[in-house]
Amino acid sequence: MINKRRRQRSERIEPVFERADGRTGGEIKADRRERAQLSHDKAARGSKKAAGKAGAAGSSAGRRAGRGGGTRNRPGRKRGMLRRLVYWGAVAAIWGVLALAGLLAYYGAGLPPISDLKVPKRAPNVVMVAASGEVLATRGIGHGKDVRLRELPPYLPQAVVAIEDRRFFWHFGIDPVGLARAMAQNLVAGHIVQGGSTLTQQLAKNLFLEPDRTIARKVQEMILAAWLETKFTKNEILELYLNRVYFGAGTYGVEAGAQRFFGKSARHVTLAEAAVLAGLLKAPSRYAPTRNPDLAEDRAATVIEAMAEAKYLSAEEAKSARAHPAKLIRPDGLGAIDYAADWISDLLPGFAGQPDTDIIVETTIDPALQGAAERALVNVLDEDGRDVEAGQGALIAMDPSGAIKALVGGRAYGESQFNRATKALRQPGSAFKPFVYLAALEKGLTPDTVRRDAPVKYGNWAPKNYNDKYAGPVTLRYGLSHSINTLSAQLANEVGVTTVIDTARRLGVTSPIRRDLSIALGTSEVTLAELTGAYVPFSNGGTGVLPYIITRAKTADGKLLYERAGSGPGRVVSAEAVGAMNDMLRAALEEGTAKRAAFGNWPAAGKTGTTQDWRDAWFIGYTARLTAGVWIGNDDGSPMKNVSGGSLPAMVWHRFMEEAHAGLKPQPLPGKFWRNPDNEPAVAGFETRVDQIQEGAGVPPPARSGGFRIDADFLKRIFGG
Repeated sequence: MINKRRRQRSERIEPVFERADGRTGGEIKADRRERAQLSHDKAARGSKKAAGKAGAAGSSAGRRAGRGGGTRNRPGRKRGMLRRLVYWGAVAAIWGVLALAGLLAYYGAGLPPISDLKVPKRAPNVVMVAASGEVLATRGIGHGKDVRLRELPPYLPQAVVAIEDRRFFWHFGIDPVGLARAMAQNLVAGHIVQGGSTLTQQLAKNLFLEPDRTIARKVQEMILAAWLETKFTKNEILELYLNRVYFGAGTYGVEAGAQRFFGKSARHVTLAEAAVLAGLLKAPSRYAPTRNPDLAEDRAATVIEAMAEAKYLSAEEAKSARAHPAKLIRPDGLGAIDYAADWISDLLPGFAGQPDTDIIVETTIDPALQGAAERALVNVLDEDGRDVEAGQGALIAMDPSGAIKALVGGRAYGESQFNRATKALRQPGSAFKPFVYLAALEKGLTPDTVRRDAPVKYGNWAPKNYNDKYAGPVTLRYGLSHSINTLSAQLANEVGVTTVIDTARRLGVTSPIRRDLSIALGTSEVTLAELTGAYVPFSNGGTGVLPYIITRAKTADGKLLYERAGSGPGRVVSAEAVGAMNDMLRAALEEGTAKRAAFGNWPAAGKTGTTQDWRDAWFIGYTARLTAGVWIGNDDGSPMKNVSGGSLPAMVWHRFMEEAHAGLKPQPLPGKFWRNPDNEPAVAGFETRVDQIQEGAGVPPPARSGGFRIDADFLKRIFGG
């Protein structure tokens, strides 16, 4: 019976498709045996479920009884939550480390292998010294000489650490605290206000990287900072930093910064001066004491406060330092030396190549004359320039050999570094006329040759005098000293344009010169330096010069790299022609357009120049000791208000030359003069000549009369002509 029941339960009962009419198919219905089996199985499942619930209830009750009630299960939940937080935090940290490693690997791929990294050598310094041996300026990437950390007063590196990286001695090259703080401040500000870079990162950037602000550069900066920390000690890193960082005003390294702003070595700066230097590092241009002295002082006070907070200073020391701020030392009259220094830097590779060691360059600059030149130019522009809309100027002075003794390339180097003395090409106006007159003298004319000042026309060109007045028959002396345009045009036409150009070239004009008669009025652009150099032969007796500013270059250990040799092109003007030119150009200061330039009892000569619409004003003049040129104008070529060469330029020249010749014994100009000091006809020594006054009559052969020069005015008085 039992086996039968087991057999029945074990048999599989297939469902039967039964229709309502008893046939199979249609709706699915269970038969009686199947329904009985289903009922039995359902009852069994119900019994097991009830038993399971009872057991679970008993077990739960037991657990509650054992713990003392169901309301005390929260600490367990908290422990579980804490375990989950720790777990997921660890997971996030691992992924963060992996992501950082991937970032470092990706951006670090652009760096050379760490094993190949070396701290690059500092580029050589170029120290420029005056003819007297006085240091004038330095140039180069590493301007100042390296100083050892132990040589510096302790408060100087302390000031840098306090304001730039207070945790420098505790971090490993990257400061997580500083980085987090910078990120927070940047998020609050909505833009980058702090970088979070350590001193080591800044050094890495200065040594190896470009100054762009990108994620790649920042990551590379971190990698290199970590390398530096493993390679060097903290003191070595700080020493490297102080000798390489930029301090503004073209200076790199703490030694150059101290020399530039305080005229002393970094070894000897005071606490207040150290605070100024440390304050510059954040923004050298903004906090430069030469540009913003008030901002520099405020920034220095902030540095001193940071030093006190870092316990480098006591409260009393900080108070004393704030009460006695640093004073900028700027040598009087030497601010414009940077124009000369820049020019020397441009010229030096052509003379000394590219040595990898420090260089000492001996120059021709005279500091006293440099100071006098700057004062003369700046003071005249400050006093009179604004009213006549004259914004800029330049001055250059040379001795009879062409050595440049003073060079001022503009009104203020800090505002504009463009050198108007050596680079600006401007029309010289009448300052070009001496080359026309010299060409005429070399064709046989004399200072007493007469030409008629009257309207002239050559083709479509009809030059006019600046005041539209004409004086009739005048001597060449009168024509040049009074800057008569029609006479210059006539002479250029007589001798030929090519002859005028050749004459200017022979004396030293190197810029392109147009080939038409208008050059007689100075329409071809030149630089102040080349035009002034072309006047030097009038002051030295006729010897051509090649203006120069470098005499010698050598390495710091004494190896000679360059030394000037030779004396230039030799004689370019005869002694007789020099005397005649000096006679005419001296008259310009005595009775002509340059009366304001005359000074003391020194024999001097020169020529004014003024271009159309008062756009450029020049005066080039000389004594037997110095030749100096002055240009006044505006960089954009805008007109000034009636500024001629005989006004502001002559005034600047007068002030400079008066100071330059103070206390010196007057020397005569070279050459044989056509007139004696009493302005009477000179006797002997020159070919005499009578020129026909009639316009267009041509040039007759010279007439002689017992060794005396027959003056045309003398003939007019005798014959009533």
